[in-house]
Amino acid sequence: MPVMTKTPQGDDIVILSRAEYYALTAGRSDEDTADAVYANRILADIESGTEALLTNEQADQLLNAKTPLAFWRKHRGMTQEALSKLIGVAQGFVSEIESGTKTGDVQTLAAIARVLAISLDDLVIAKPVKSAKKRRVKMRKTFTSSSGRKRSQRRATKRSSKAKSASA
Repeated sequence: MPVMTKTPQGDDIVILSRAEYYALTAGRSDEDTADAVYANRILADIESGTEALLTNEQADQLLNAKTPLAFWRKHRGMTQEALSKLIGVAQGFVSEIESGTKTGDVQTLAAIARVLAISLDDLVIAKPVKSAKKRRVKMRKTFTSSSGRKRSQRRATKRSSKAKSASA
């Protein structure tokens, strides 16, 4: 059982048995080995030229581009027309994907990625998941009728954004 104590300087420490320590660190060496294998594979890809590195300036250009496709096409020195011919779609469709007005289907994006020598992930921007919209609820109050009886008119009504903008 671990023992929690303090050092003479007042720092919290935990004392473990050797068995507890080994149990705690057992998976770590496997994890470290897997990380090293992955890092070596990336380094080998960089050395072989199958993985490209971007300069700081290029990374900034990628981050500031309207879409990743806009950056990668220009980075490869290719026109929209040349790219569209290589993947077999209209130049206007490439333009719409590049401007972000259309997303393109998986097959088209995969073809673009192959031609530009990038991964499909390099073309896709992950969008954050939006939480469910909060419903606006309006409660009607209880009122007293002319006969003196209280009548409950409590009723929840949802107001959509269309109704909200129409009433504004």
